[in-house]
Amino acid sequence: MSTDTHHNRKRTDSNQPALAHELTLFQIDLLVAVRDLEATTPPSGSDLKDALEDALGKEINHGRLYPNLDTLVEYDLVEKGTLDRRTNTYELTANGRGVLNHRTVWVSRGDQ
Repeated sequence: MSTDTHHNRKRTDSNQPALAHELTLFQIDLLVAVRDLEATTPPSGSDLKDALEDALGKEINHGRLYPNLDTLVEYDLVEKGTLDRRTNTYELTANGRGVLNHRTVWVSRGDQ
């Protein structure tokens, strides 16, 4: 069983293209959800869980969500903040935006 994580592989800005291709689809979905929700306020893990469940049409368990968020933090794609003692918030870093931009360009090329 895969948890969609890669351990001990922190990346820097110079490795964005390689990293964009190493992320799982779930991790990319997380980046998109963070980007979409942070326009109003940095989303919490629960906000992201709800958004992904709505978008994907299935339940996302905590055992999948939080390890993948931690991986995105480790990769410096998402920054983890604190709202209160029990609630973390998440925002894209410049690297995270770069990976999403790279991914968008790559996908838009299609079958060229």
